Amino acid sequence: MEFKDYYKILGVEPSAEKADIKKAYRKLARKYHPDLNPGDDAEAKFKEVAEAWEVLGNDQRRAEFDELRRYGGRPGGGFEPPPNWRSHARAGSGAEAQFSGDFSDFFSSIFGDGFAPGAGQTGGGLRGQDVEIEMPIFLEETIEDTRKPLEYDLPVIENGRRTTRRKSLKVTIPAGVAEGERIRLKGQGGAGQGGAPDGDLYLHIRLVPHPQFDVEGSDLLLTVPLAPWEAALGAKVTVPTLEGKISLTVAPGSQSGTKLRVRGKGLRNKQGRGDLFAVLKVVMPTTNNDKTRDLWRQLSEEAAFEPRAAWEAKA
Repeated sequence: MEFKDYYKILGVEPSAEKADIKKAYRKLARKYHPDLNPGDDAEAKFKEVAEAWEVLGNDQRRAEFDELRRYGGRPGGGFEPPPNWRSHARAGSGAEAQFSGDFSDFFSSIFGDGFAPGAGQTGGGLRGQDVEIEMPIFLEETIEDTRKPLEYDLPVIENGRRTTRRKSLKVTIPAGVAEGERIRLKGQGGAGQGGAPDGDLYLHIRLVPHPQFDVEGSDLLLTVPLAPWEAALGAKVTVPTLEGKISLTVAPGSQSGTKLRVRGKGLRNKQGRGDLFAVLKVVMPTTNNDKTRDLWRQLSEEAAFEPRAAWEAKA
């Protein structure tokens, strides 16, 4: 089994802060998402990136992965976990759960229990295995019910040997799903033996990072860049939402960091919709010449403004 270096996959150092790891994941997940980049290569890379975030974005899994990395895991070489290794960070649904679909054999062997003979026995039969799958969802897809195609590997027993077969489904993702939510599809897991019921399929919802919006609960945060004169004089600015563009009024004298609330333009929740918060950010022009410098100098003289006056008052 090949060792997967999740730090290398996301392009970050092992000492990276969680915020930097998340930033790298957001960038790569958007870059390789299959809906935006058709082709087997992009899909494989997206799955690899999602798996890396599943580990490094979880503090317990990351600590365990770091331990394994020190134990001797190296990319490109054969790898086996230490004897009697058992993860404490597994998010399965029971002793017989198996990670599948978007997860590699390496992930399943480290953070999953795999196939457990005798688990799930019911009345002399053997209940089918449950299957756990990552389900990437765009923010735009959470506004209404969404039908999505899904393919995954099912564990089966043929001629006394364990193998897998590919299964295809079309699943409905309900409006308002949230990051980390778990959806159960009864009977869509592995086949039961001896009259026992089939296992279940569990979809773990992962919201694909958006290039413009940050998510806080059911609210969305959008950074809105403003020219200095727009902040000083006020302006009407066109900003994006998940359902199209709207016009936003910026009051004269607005400061960086000011939040403008747009009600009902966030994500769905049980009460209806969250809000969109436009966070104003004054951005300086990148070009400068003698004329513009003279204008800035004239403004500084006319305004007689001391931005650090509060410091002096407290001194």
